[in-house]
Amino acid sequence: MSVPDYMQCAEDHQTLLVVVQPIGIVPEESFFRIYKRISAVSQVNVRDSQRVLYIRYRHHYPPENNEWGDFQTHRKVVGLITITECSSAKEWPQTFEKFHLQKEMYGSTLYDSRLFVFGLQGEIAEQSRTDVAFYASYDECETVEKRIEDFIESLFIVLESKRLDRATDKSGDKIPLLCVPFEKKDFVGLDTDSRHYKKRCQGRMRKHVGDLCLQAGMLQDSLVHYHMAVELLRSVNDFLWLGAALEGLCSASVIYHYPGGTGGKVGSRRAQGGSLSAEAGNRHRPGAQEVLIDPGALTSNGINADTSAEIGRAKNCLSPEDIIEKYKEAISYYGKYKNAGVIELEACVKAVRVLAMQKRSMEASEFLQNAVYINLRQLSEEEKIQRYSILSELYERIGFHRKSAFFKRIAAMQCAAPSIPEPGWRACYKLLLETLPGYSLSLDPQDFSRGTHRGWAAVQMRLLHELVYASRRMGNPALCVRHLSFLLQTMLDFLSDQEKKDVTQSLESYTAKCPGTMEVITLPDGLKLPPVPFTKLPIVKSVKLLNLPTSLRPHKMKSLLGQNVSTKSPFIYSPIIAHSRGEERNKKIDFQWVQGDVCEVQLMVYNPMPFELRVENMGLLTTGVEFESLPAALSLPAESGLYPVTLVGVPQTTGQITVNGYHTSVFGVFSDCLLDNLPGVKTNGCTVEVIPALPRLQISTSLPRSAHTLQPSSGDEISTNVSVQLYNGETQQLIIKLENIGTEPLEKLEVTAKTVNTKEKLYGDFLSWNLEDTLCQFPLKPGKIATFVVNIKVKLDFSCQENLLQDLSDDGISVSGLPLSSPFRQVVKPRVETKPLNPQESSKVGDFSHVKKCRTLHQVHKEKSILVHFVLVSQLSCRNLVFSMCSKTVVGRHKLDPVVRFME
Repeated sequence: MSVPDYMQCAEDHQTLLVVVQPIGIVPEESFFRIYKRISAVSQVNVRDSQRVLYIRYRHHYPPENNEWGDFQTHRKVVGLITITECSSAKEWPQTFEKFHLQKEMYGSTLYDSRLFVFGLQGEIAEQSRTDVAFYASYDECETVEKRIEDFIESLFIVLESKRLDRATDKSGDKIPLLCVPFEKKDFVGLDTDSRHYKKRCQGRMRKHVGDLCLQAGMLQDSLVHYHMAVELLRSVNDFLWLGAALEGLCSASVIYHYPGGTGGKVGSRRAQGGSLSAEAGNRHRPGAQEVLIDPGALTSNGINADTSAEIGRAKNCLSPEDIIEKYKEAISYYGKYKNAGVIELEACVKAVRVLAMQKRSMEASEFLQNAVYINLRQLSEEEKIQRYSILSELYERIGFHRKSAFFKRIAAMQCAAPSIPEPGWRACYKLLLETLPGYSLSLDPQDFSRGTHRGWAAVQMRLLHELVYASRRMGNPALCVRHLSFLLQTMLDFLSDQEKKDVTQSLESYTAKCPGTMEVITLPDGLKLPPVPFTKLPIVKSVKLLNLPTSLRPHKMKSLLGQNVSTKSPFIYSPIIAHSRGEERNKKIDFQWVQGDVCEVQLMVYNPMPFELRVENMGLLTTGVEFESLPAALSLPAESGLYPVTLVGVPQTTGQITVNGYHTSVFGVFSDCLLDNLPGVKTNGCTVEVIPALPRLQISTSLPRSAHTLQPSSGDEISTNVSVQLYNGETQQLIIKLENIGTEPLEKLEVTAKTVNTKEKLYGDFLSWNLEDTLCQFPLKPGKIATFVVNIKVKLDFSCQENLLQDLSDDGISVSGLPLSSPFRQVVKPRVETKPLNPQESSKVGDFSHVKKCRTLHQVHKEKSILVHFVLVSQLSCRNLVFSMCSKTVVGRHKLDPVVRFME
């Protein structure tokens, strides 16, 4: 026997083997449709008896395996069912002849056979025959199951007659010597009358009768015969048949202890990907209803608690521990024979299934390790694939996940072996995917961002490279890009500098043909490969939403001509509210963005690659409002360290906007990187309010700008400095141009003025204007310009005061020539620091120009220039413009022109 049955389990010893095969040309779909209905009749209760017959169906069975039917009767083909199509009476003789030829292939062991004919109608189809059933079509065959039950009853009749015939003690008659195929030549010329020979014949026959009893549903009788066979065969050192007797004893005991079977899901598993043989892919365990034992109802040995009390009453039944010991002994006997390698291998598989039921994983692994090293004939690549796949599934069943993955990976490599004319790359790829859990590897990048790395990185990288190669040979570049992206994203910390370069070069070559996307890839079998965003290329450490520039920031209106009304709400303490507010502050920012204005988000990034990293099409991902992201392109030096990057965009609508992340294009792979998936990222909040679009005003004047700043501007004012040099009594006009550079109209204008004197020594009314002509131009449409004129008239009082001398001295003007008898001394008053002089008194001060001594002082002060600074400040509420002038600096926005912002 050269073809092992890896689906074998201990309970198969009680089954009758029936082969179902097509004759002629039968559509595969139609054949398996009928085969499925036939195989559903897998157990039949014997009439007038409590015995049950179990049937094992196969649609392909090697004839050489049938020759081992005397050694173990469950290997013997006892029934044959053929399916054929016949459309006319002329084809019937030829079809029936093929049926007879098919029977001859298994003729020496067949108990009975049946022929199912589809499509034939007429006189021939109306004939009543036992071995032939006619059906008009595959849809009109309601009696198939009934025919199969009758067929199984006929098998039972033959089986029972053979059992009775072999079990009857015929004293004086010679018992034939049962042999396996390779033994026949060894017994030529032996003395058949010797006591040793007779014991050998008796022991083998006892073992054979035990097999027949087990198949006939007589469990206790089979145990008795197996024990007798073991004693007889042990006495003559017939090790091969002794091993078979011990294995039969183990199988009968397993059937008693584990009525639900030991095959489990592995036994009924269908082959996938077309890599396994069709035989293995369509096998069914006995019984359409597979019984799975509830783990909660098992003892430590996996035995049902209800049946454990009956074990002591079961005569000759082995205990669960003895079952394994007898399996070990039987396997050791099989190992003595080179030609019994298949028997030894199948016995190991059966023992592993029993140990899996008993939850004895370490002992099961020893049997599997022995099965790996069993030397069989030169196996075909297909048989190697099947062998390694079954070993993988058995290791998985006993909990050895990494060992299971190892053998499944070997099976995958066999699918693409060089000796195969047409390598099965699809089967190879599918088997490689099944190995991922065993190596703690998942194709979901989220599993690698939740904690420390699990598994051996070197093995995982090797497996990912093999997936890439298999994808390429399958002709699927999208899969290549997805797996390479996953490798680069999840294994970046374990790649050497050279490996990083190699992987990125390969990735760029693939993305040149098929760019990487954020779409989910669905494989033909339904498996979904999630997208792989490059959150590490570059690595983002912090995200900060930036306020608008000072000239563009919105402010609530504060009327400069009226009283400010406080809008503050009363403070009410509540720990619950405080807690919720604290959570809100962590998410929402205290400034606002404006619809239609360019908004900025700053990212601190660094490049972990040993070469320059080019990031293209980098922009923001937002939700809440319509947002136009303006993509940017970066070029980060090798291992750059933290590097600031500003991403910009324009909100198109109003409401709450949340910055969820950013998108990039690196090495031809488009990525959407969400902040929630970035561990350790610091942020000042991700939600900001977008208010409606506001007007924008640009102010220019006819006066030159000043290089000096009299007073710093506050945060809610936009200011600029202009300067003019005038003498006392001199007048000059200041022309101010107001240009609407926004998209909203300006509807209202308010102007105020104030004089700022840092030394509090100058006073008076300098500015005057008339807004009637200017207000006629309002509302000011976008792009329009309005002007108004401010008259500047210097009217200062130079009355002689003692503190004036000190101020002039401070200014570096000599007053040493002033005589003490000067009339000035008659009007000297104490220096007042806090209270300025009354402006109305300025007109009452006398003119001392007739005093010659004082002319020098008056002339000096008249020549001293007075520098007056004006500040232009605007604020808006409900599109109402408020314009003010004050003596402090205003900074413009566009080319240093003063730009005034409004808030609605």
